[in-house]
Amino acid sequence: MDRAALFDVDGTLVDSNALHVVAWWEALRQGGHFVPTHAVHRAIGLPGDKLLEHLLGPDRDRSQDSRLSTAHDTLYGSWFERLHAFDGAAELLSTLAGNGWKVVLVTSAKDRELEALRRALDADAAIAATATADDVEEGKPAPDPIEHALSLVGVAAERAVLVGDSVWDMKAASHAGVVCVGLLCGGVPRADLEDAGAAAVYDDATDLLAHLGTGPFAKVGAEREGLRGPALP
Repeated sequence: MDRAALFDVDGTLVDSNALHVVAWWEALRQGGHFVPTHAVHRAIGLPGDKLLEHLLGPDRDRSQDSRLSTAHDTLYGSWFERLHAFDGAAELLSTLAGNGWKVVLVTSAKDRELEALRRALDADAAIAATATADDVEEGKPAPDPIEHALSLVGVAAERAVLVGDSVWDMKAASHAGVVCVGLLCGGVPRADLEDAGAAAVYDDATDLLAHLGTGPFAKVGAEREGLRGPALP
């Protein structure tokens, strides 16, 4: 039976959250909105429209949304060549793909951003499909992106694991009935990830790679022969 390993990208596989925070903070400042960086950080992982609603509220002047998003995209795009994958990220995806998991990227990144993230990750051979917020009506924390990702590879929710770094990832996976794993490398506290539904929390991709044989991936994969290779303790 097929299994799916679903991965958020920003802050999970690629060290980009701080860049998003600065880009959104400056875009908001240019629009006359002074939002503390810690609040912006907690909103990272949401699609742009939901991020703005989360930070500015539903009664904001929505006519500014496009200009704010464009300012963010321009600022963030100037750093594409500086994006760097976390240690162990590419190896984690390759190990899972080599052991029969269908690896799917589930991200709120737009096409141009996703291309830059994939270049930084350098693991295309391991990736079976990608699902973005543009593919669905509702982005994270709604379950739509997770359900769409599963449909791309024909895998049932109970045969999948989602790995992410934000509470929005955990909530989306939980709403979709998918086991979720949190990583601390995105800067969100362990307690917040656990409260949002994480079944397990690891430091980063390298830490998760070292525990594939004993964590949620081992449990979901138990009906088959189990993981093989260097990830086993």
